[in-house]
Amino acid sequence: MELLEQIATRFAALAPACDYWTLRLVAESSDHLEVRQGVVEPSALGESLGAMITVVAGGGVGYGATSDLSATGLRAAADQALGWAAAHALLGLFDAAIYPRSDLRAQFRAPVLEPWESMGLTDKLDLLQDANEALAIDERIVDWSAWLAWHQVRQLLVTSAGGRVAQVWDYVSPGLAAVANAGSQTQHRHGGGADWAQQGGLERIAAVGLLADARRVAEEAIALLTAPECPSDTRDLILTPGQMVLQIHESIGHPLELDRILGDERNYAGTSFVTPEMFGNYRYGSQHLNVTFDPDVPGELVSGAADDDGTPMRREYLIRNGLLERPLGGRLSQARSGLTGTANARACGWDRPPIDRMANLNLEPGEGSLDDLIARVERGVLMDTNRSWSIDDSRNKFQFGCELGRLIVDGTLAGLVRNPGYRGLSADFWRSLDGVGGPATLEVRGVQNCGKGEPNQSVYVGHATPPGLFRDVAVFGGAE
Repeated sequence: MELLEQIATRFAALAPACDYWTLRLVAESSDHLEVRQGVVEPSALGESLGAMITVVAGGGVGYGATSDLSATGLRAAADQALGWAAAHALLGLFDAAIYPRSDLRAQFRAPVLEPWESMGLTDKLDLLQDANEALAIDERIVDWSAWLAWHQVRQLLVTSAGGRVAQVWDYVSPGLAAVANAGSQTQHRHGGGADWAQQGGLERIAAVGLLADARRVAEEAIALLTAPECPSDTRDLILTPGQMVLQIHESIGHPLELDRILGDERNYAGTSFVTPEMFGNYRYGSQHLNVTFDPDVPGELVSGAADDDGTPMRREYLIRNGLLERPLGGRLSQARSGLTGTANARACGWDRPPIDRMANLNLEPGEGSLDDLIARVERGVLMDTNRSWSIDDSRNKFQFGCELGRLIVDGTLAGLVRNPGYRGLSADFWRSLDGVGGPATLEVRGVQNCGKGEPNQSVYVGHATPPGLFRDVAVFGGAE
């Protein structure tokens, strides 16, 4: 952070005369290692450093971004921001007087027990080779790979109001993939942390069981080759946390983004079936549906101190006992709409301004174990690990496919089924929620490729969730 502090001091000496300014400095480092079919793939190293300058002046807001962090480069970006602020004052949708100001002073550092540098490159590649050997258990495994990735983000936000927010996030992301084939049938399985992203260091390797999980991944891929197709009819459905993550993400998270509700996304990724009038009275789901915005879960992907506008992040209910309470909207969208939201104005890097994004969006646990949920199902399917997804441009009608399914007969897990999928409407689906696993079943997961905005921004999003039981869902298989 010392370098970022030096740049911030440099900018303060030349900051433009305006009503308010912010300087957000972002330094990112990344490394990706992979071994596929026993062959070391080309590694990918990344370094990025730059600044986003925001100014509020004369009734407008403007942005200027640069990777030239000299005094000349920073001054040019500030001048660009002033130019855009002048244009916004003439043509913008809102008066810049409502733009949020921050004097917050805070800091955050991700918990890291074993830093990325504590293991040498040779040892990392040896680990991935061992995982490859553990995956290649049968000639029907036709493709297999293991990977290990590291990503660190160091960010400093300073404001003309005296704000200073310093945050550092570290992520280590292992994963496994196996592809099995027999004739015209091909099946995929993932594991070893591939869908279990969290903050942390190399301790994540043991936490997700990279090596220990390899044989299960390969065996399930092979078993799915001869499993029957998932039936196509109406049945009860249990989703494991690995699939609940995407269900929450697509049919709760995106519909509740306040800038989307205000129409900002309609040209790119659609709007939302949710309207401002729904908050406070709309039944989004059953009484079992309790969804929180929670920045305090240890290790979750977006746990931290503040959003990229310098608003302190606090735990808030979005949906309580099935009733819709508040949207995912940062302070600017809150001012535009008159609704109370959350601290979730986020940018994907130094060259993008903050927009309303999911952060840690969690389904609160209920009671009992996964076995307790299964025992309540007479005729159903359990589905795990997303394979495909489709949702309409109002984030309402959806269809998801999973890698693996298991029939449930009279409260007991039966055999595997392949190519399982299900479909529904967001609100109807969540109203069919009839059970949520207890605290012991909750898993802290997330996604690392959530895209939104023009120009596009891809960010990490945290989701902690137990398994869920849904009644009378339209399920289908690959033969449909």
